[in-house]
Amino acid sequence: MPLAIVLLASAYGGSLTLKYFDARGAAETTRVLLAIGGLQYEDKRYKIGPGFDAPEFKAEKESGALLLNLDRAPILMTDEGSIGQSKSMERYVAREAGLMGRSSFEAATIDMVAEHVRDVRDAQQRKGFSKMARGKTDDEKATLSAEWYGADLPGWLSRLEACVVQLSGPGAMHAVGGRISYADVCIWSLLREGSAEDVALVTKAAAGCKTLQCIADGVAELPAVSKWVKSRPVTSF
Repeated sequence: MPLAIVLLASAYGGSLTLKYFDARGAAETTRVLLAIGGLQYEDKRYKIGPGFDAPEFKAEKESGALLLNLDRAPILMTDEGSIGQSKSMERYVAREAGLMGRSSFEAATIDMVAEHVRDVRDAQQRKGFSKMARGKTDDEKATLSAEWYGADLPGWLSRLEACVVQLSGPGAMHAVGGRISYADVCIWSLLREGSAEDVALVTKAAAGCKTLQCIADGVAELPAVSKWVKSRPVTSF
């Protein structure tokens, strides 16, 4: 881990509480960034019952505790106030952990790569084959899934690979600036997070993207990330 990250992380003296369901979901990238930065926080998880019933979440929503995220989770509570929107939370933690580059230009470039990753995720969601997608039969979802992993995703990843190669060269370990950044964590999440079945399909789709694979492997091998992934609660999503 670069020394700059350790110094910036140790300089942060405030308290942090991350509130989300007992799941990886929209909060997991923030948790990984917190782990890399060595930032201490309370990992507050709303238990999920049958039918996605979450009484504690409902009570907090009714109390007004989640207003800054429009009565949704996740939300990050700091000494200065609360932050809604998962991407805003990620960027806040990335800055505190020294993962947003060494200049305004590097920060914008890191943000650019992160937004490219979000475009890929949004395209997958629009495809509409997830378990939560409504209005489609299982056969229709299976067809859409095959299209996504077999054609759409390889195309997206090929373009993302070309972008990162132009930024840092083929086989680079980091997307921007020659050191670990928020962009690398987003790439790792895209390629390595999910069910074993999903990760296998993504890995196959990314077979020709050697630089993306190098970046994802580098993040996975960070001691803080490896420790978190091995010790985090086992959840269904």
